[in-house]
Amino acid sequence: MIHKRLNLLLLIMFISVSCKQELTNTKLNGPIFGTFYDVTYASNNNENHQKSLDSIFAVINQSMSNYQSDSDIAKVNRHELDRVDAHFVEVFKTAKIIYNETNGVFDPTIGKLVNAWNFGSELNKTKLDSLKIDSLMQFVGFEKIVLKDNTLYKTDPKPYIDFNAIAKGYAVDVVAAFLDSKNSTDYLVNIGGELRTKGININKQSEWTVGIENPNFDGSQSYDKVFELKDKSMATSGTYRKFKLDANGNRYAHIINTKTGYPSKTNILSVSVIADECMLADGYATAFQAMGVENVKQFLTKHPELQAYLIFENEDKNFESLALNNFPVK
Repeated sequence: MIHKRLNLLLLIMFISVSCKQELTNTKLNGPIFGTFYDVTYASNNNENHQKSLDSIFAVINQSMSNYQSDSDIAKVNRHELDRVDAHFVEVFKTAKIIYNETNGVFDPTIGKLVNAWNFGSELNKTKLDSLKIDSLMQFVGFEKIVLKDNTLYKTDPKPYIDFNAIAKGYAVDVVAAFLDSKNSTDYLVNIGGELRTKGININKQSEWTVGIENPNFDGSQSYDKVFELKDKSMATSGTYRKFKLDANGNRYAHIINTKTGYPSKTNILSVSVIADECMLADGYATAFQAMGVENVKQFLTKHPELQAYLIFENEDKNFESLALNNFPVK
């Protein structure tokens, strides 16, 4: 009898060890939000969460996509809706925090001007001049919109909301929360370069490896830095793919200056931000792009919870890089 119990115990231990050894990465990827997603998570039974991811993306699109005419945000902007869902509320609250912390440099009501400069969801064929830009600036001002419970109140009906600068990061956080709910301890969620990691890469038995691209204007891809990231989020904003040139060859970023309505003239080519939440990293990366190197350095002295890596052009038109708040690059 003791012999049988011992054999049974050994069998249970063998099965348990075998299950642990079978833990391996499952990868899901595809197009979303005008870009791509790549989700990798450890599983010992090949759990496929594709349907759940599709559902998450559909719900977020329905809530906040300016490219979808029947979305909640599109209806809000047409004054057809003022009561919004929980996803909209979460993004609105975080956007308001970043708006206040950056003194309005980050402002999700800049959408009309983003579209006017043909950086957004609507194609503009009208030539812009100072009068047109001044008229569109009436639509800017996040302070004119207040959220109480799930209802939006506008002190001015004009502001047009666009969460594109923060929504991808939020979607990363939602997918990560879903994986947490499935007791996943190891994953990498990547949506268009905005990412969040937890645990390790099970297949390689090492921390997740991530990279920061070089600002190559010819469209080629190479990496300035490659490093390991654990239990953190990172988002990158770059001006080297979407920009405009003036008659003198000066580059203007796709980030619109919220005070002037014109594309930002900046020497910053790429900003990567590490934070606990990808939504925060995404929003601050956009803001830092428009703030300039010195202002970012000053800002981060008051925000030790954020880490940043900047690639910029110096006065000699040569590339320089700057790691702030112990950004983990060598």
